[in-house]
Amino acid sequence: MDAAPFSPAAHAPDRHAPTPEPRTRLVRLLDRDGVLSEDPVFSPYVADVGAEQLRDLYRSMALARRFDEEATNLQRQGQLVLWAPMRGQEAAQVGSARALRPADHIFPTYREHAVAIERGVDPAELLMVFRGHAAGGWKPSEHGMNVYSIVLGSQVPHAVGYAMGMNLDRRAAEEEGREVEPAATIAYFGDGTSTQGEVHEGMVFAASFDAPVVFFVQNNQWAISVPFSTQSRLPLAERAAGYGFEGVRVDGNDVLGVLAVSRYAMEQARAGRGPVLVEAETYRLGAHTTADDPTKYRRREDERRWAELDPLLRLETHLRRHHGTDDAFFDEVAAAAQEFADQTRAHVLSMAPPSFEEFFDKPYAEHHPLIEEERAWYAAYQAGFDDDGPDGHPGGDGTAGPDLGTQASGLTVAADPVTGAPDERSAGTEEDLA
Repeated sequence: MDAAPFSPAAHAPDRHAPTPEPRTRLVRLLDRDGVLSEDPVFSPYVADVGAEQLRDLYRSMALARRFDEEATNLQRQGQLVLWAPMRGQEAAQVGSARALRPADHIFPTYREHAVAIERGVDPAELLMVFRGHAAGGWKPSEHGMNVYSIVLGSQVPHAVGYAMGMNLDRRAAEEEGREVEPAATIAYFGDGTSTQGEVHEGMVFAASFDAPVVFFVQNNQWAISVPFSTQSRLPLAERAAGYGFEGVRVDGNDVLGVLAVSRYAMEQARAGRGPVLVEAETYRLGAHTTADDPTKYRRREDERRWAELDPLLRLETHLRRHHGTDDAFFDEVAAAAQEFADQTRAHVLSMAPPSFEEFFDKPYAEHHPLIEEERAWYAAYQAGFDDDGPDGHPGGDGTAGPDLGTQASGLTVAADPVTGAPDERSAGTEEDLA
């Protein structure tokens, strides 16, 4: 098996206690030279994957990478507020997503762009979030995928709770004599998020209730500027034993290995054998986000060595050497990827920002009195910016605009913009605040 291009221990803080040797083996089916090997446990899970399926996997990874590049360009040009690049993690995402069924449900972080595309999320819906036009972008029920989770680790308890609900639904169906398609959830997160308390709590609950959930860690070696060696002394997959379920390590740049391990893990979860933790060891080739500068904390030599393990380059080498795939295929994929990027750019540039009033319709499915009160307040507040009327007062019709505040002992007191009466909840004097 290939060795990692460098040891994260080189970046570890000074420690007196020795770091134990990993006990979990690294699963790899396709090595850095594109050579396929047999694994007695996991090779059977990809026995159906031939040349055509491999070319399709390459196409998906190439389109995802070109999409990611275009989104990065759009952010640099001021068209997106922020972007979280995924370059280098295409095999981990496409390989795992291909192992899922429509009934399975995904709980992502904010970097699972290839997973979202695989689940049919429109790129425009995805980029609405990063353009600041929406908090979600797509309906989870339509794609079996929750919206992006910006708060680190918050999606893990959600995935576990949803999986526990799947168990309850299955038991209820069995009592009624109905059949339910076996399904599971999958929670994506990174090595940095693995240190969050929500992850620990989620795994405890998952183990306690045999929840059908797969914890999929994309270990890209960096939690922003903190190296993995600071996060953990051992592979994250070994943490699973402490919770009482299985952990599997896989080369995250090997799309075939990721597909096999993910199929295995989802099969275990769907069959009621409890949770599985999958650690896909890969590398973030780009920045953490477009607000980050990795040159401040990473060595160029390390980046160069990891670039040689590029998942697209590895699969391309295999296709050329072992399946006779020629330039015509890769040229066609490059053209399709460019067209996909052009469409993405056109979607973003044509986006019209939503009106603020639209957000009053989003908190609840039905009208809510508090929201209606806030809607009226906002409407009155906006009316206060109308051009001055003929009498010199705000209000285009010559009437005084809403009184947005009164003065009491030198302090501004908020007023109800509808009635004009001072809001007693905020009224007070300097003595009151002393």
